Amino acid sequence: MLRTSAALLLAAALVPASAAAQEYDPEARLAEMGITLPVPEGPSRSAFDRTVRTGNLVFTSGHAPCGEWDGTGRGKVPTEATLEEAQAAARQVVICILGSLKAEVGDLSRVTRVVRVFGMVNSAPDFTQQSQVMNAASALLNEVFGDRGRHVRSAVGMAALPVNLTVEIEMVFEVDEG
Repeated sequence: MLRTSAALLLAAALVPASAAAQEYDPEARLAEMGITLPVPEGPSRSAFDRTVRTGNLVFTSGHAPCGEWDGTGRGKVPTEATLEEAQAAARQVVICILGSLKAEVGDLSRVTRVVRVFGMVNSAPDFTQQSQVMNAASALLNEVFGDRGRHVRSAVGMAALPVNLTVEIEMVFEVDEG
């Protein structure tokens, strides 16, 4: 009887853990949202990599919008791109980063934490809503990763970005060792 009770307690303890593991599926969440991750085209042609893994951290280079989407992702905010266009660009950049991350780690369920987001916004001199632009990126991360998507963040205005990008984002992720 004691052995059976212990087995039942152990089985009951394991059910919530496996149910919780099944609930955490960032790629299924992306699919529910209608988001398909772009696949990076071959190795980086630059003198640097898209991602670098050291231990359980993955760092991403600055990313721009990529893949198929409706926006241009170019121009200074708010004179050449609206706040809403900049938010859409920031969201698309996160999607591109997640594509690079998936190429690095194989499965986004390996992400244990979104650690840091550094957002650069191509800003007119009097534009001060960089944090509102980056809120779109943060919201997407929280929606995809749940509590694991909470992160520290910087949102800064830049006088210019390469090829007149509206937004460029770098990120740091913690992943399991597996």
